[in-house]
Amino acid sequence: MNSTSVDYQDYPRQPNRKLTHIPGDSGLPLFGQTFSFLKNYKALTEMRYRKYGKISRGNTLFQHSLTLLGPEANELVLKNSDGQFSSMLAWNPLLDRLFPNGLMLKDAEAHRYDRKILQGAFKKASIEGYLHTMSPHLERGLEEWPKGKEFHFQHAVKQLLLEVAAEVFLGVEMGEEASGVNTAFVDTMLASMAVLKLPIPGTLWHRGLTGRKHLEDFVMAHIDDKRKHEGRDIFSQICHATDEDGNYFSDEAVRDHIIFLLFAAHDTTTSTLCSIVYALAKNPEWQQRLREEYAAIGKDQLDYDDLNKLDDSKLVFKEALRMYPPVPAIPRRTLKDMDIFGYHVPKNTAVAISPLLTHYMEEYWSNPNDFDPERFSKERAEDKKHFFQWVPFGGGAHKCLGLNFAEVQTKLFLFHLLRRYNIKVKDGYEMPRSWVPLIFPADGLPVSFEPI
Repeated sequence: MNSTSVDYQDYPRQPNRKLTHIPGDSGLPLFGQTFSFLKNYKALTEMRYRKYGKISRGNTLFQHSLTLLGPEANELVLKNSDGQFSSMLAWNPLLDRLFPNGLMLKDAEAHRYDRKILQGAFKKASIEGYLHTMSPHLERGLEEWPKGKEFHFQHAVKQLLLEVAAEVFLGVEMGEEASGVNTAFVDTMLASMAVLKLPIPGTLWHRGLTGRKHLEDFVMAHIDDKRKHEGRDIFSQICHATDEDGNYFSDEAVRDHIIFLLFAAHDTTTSTLCSIVYALAKNPEWQQRLREEYAAIGKDQLDYDDLNKLDDSKLVFKEALRMYPPVPAIPRRTLKDMDIFGYHVPKNTAVAISPLLTHYMEEYWSNPNDFDPERFSKERAEDKKHFFQWVPFGGGAHKCLGLNFAEVQTKLFLFHLLRRYNIKVKDGYEMPRSWVPLIFPADGLPVSFEPI
């Protein structure tokens, strides 16, 4: 089935509920497993795998759905070889009011068209150019943070990465606007998990809609100038991009792409850096290994070619993404009746795969609860047993555009950090996690940077 021929009006916003022939349970009346999902998605998914195996039904966020687990499930859904899964139908109920027209909310030709334009921002030549903007900005940001005393790393790095993303992608210096835009992103993202989507002041959903309006106003204020002056930043590129008939994106389409791009460029990297900094604080021997790796480069600033020499940094990056993939679950809708793992699954069924659960399966990973970057070394290559066992960036047509950018930004940040400071947390500290919609420290990650 080719999804380009799909009439989406045939697929109600509320997914198919006729799933009782599949193992699982619906949880509490009305709310299902929503509260368990929000409190500890990891524990809920592990329970489902132990009890039901690779496929199970449930009910979260007022949607009856199937959870598909393991590398085979990831391959089936992410490759989407026959165009039988829709990303748009899955994400719309969660994000269409918050991130309309984002790449996740598009399928088939519409997705390919927009992705082709946006991927220009993440080509090697573009990233190489960004590096010389990012590196000094990250270095300056680090210098401004507290030294020798505890602070909340998550909040500090999120604002720093937003400022860097704005400068790199938008050609805009945030200045005093940074704090308001940062808050708007947080509120907008959290609203995607709102149980009750009613615009009542004080509710999660209302804060999300207010945040979205703030982001719209911020981006729209810059569009006229970007239309008039063609620059190298992606904001300018999108403003001047045309289709085969010479038509430009509307202001609204530009706005929506930019908001989504800013979100993707800083929120997921914030999650990744929080995981890495925590892991390094708990494993100081890896701090020293990276420090020695940077010393061997023998430079105060890295060029693009230097990044490929940072083998240990890459191991740490991959292991942190294994343990804590920023997006722990990926939803889809079925576009046709199909058989999955021996069960009939009707069209318009909500399904979700779990990179997080896959990354802890003992069939593929030795001691998966341990931070062990060496598992990705050429000698051990634990990630090579199945092509879809390590999927922190998704896969297939919807694979994350910014994966290379995220790795470059992460390596630059660690280079500037570890050459100057030791990362420390209090003795016995264990970081609590917020698991959805993105994985973040539930306490902001209190750390201290001790000058070397």
